[in-house]
Amino acid sequence: MLVLAHQRRGSDLRDHEPAVQVTVFFELNGQPRRVKVPNRRAGASATAARRKAEAGNDPHVGAPMPGVVSTLAVAAGQAVKAGDVLLSIEAMKMETALHAERDGTIAEVLVRAGDQIDAKDLLVVYG
Repeated sequence: MLVLAHQRRGSDLRDHEPAVQVTVFFELNGQPRRVKVPNRRAGASATAARRKAEAGNDPHVGAPMPGVVSTLAVAAGQAVKAGDVLLSIEAMKMETALHAERDGTIAEVLVRAGDQIDAKDLLVVYG
């Protein structure tokens, strides 16, 4: 049996516009499941185009693999030291932490927790 339900975010209710993401509830092997998916009716695309990290550009920190940003440990303007965790990516039930390769200050953070990313997407920029 497949049961689908739709949930809108609070801000979407105020604006009376379709939600960009919808939550789909379903049952799989007797277990209830919930997953967020792009809302095609709102014009959302499954893969939003992101800037790519430039090879050889030291301030750029790119995604080593596709996945979902599970945690974000830095913010713009934050000082980091080599070895500090910048963020973690979850892919295929495994979590990979990205560590700062050098000391510096974070100029820009281009992702949020829960964002779907592809390999080589630009995630963080040093100042």
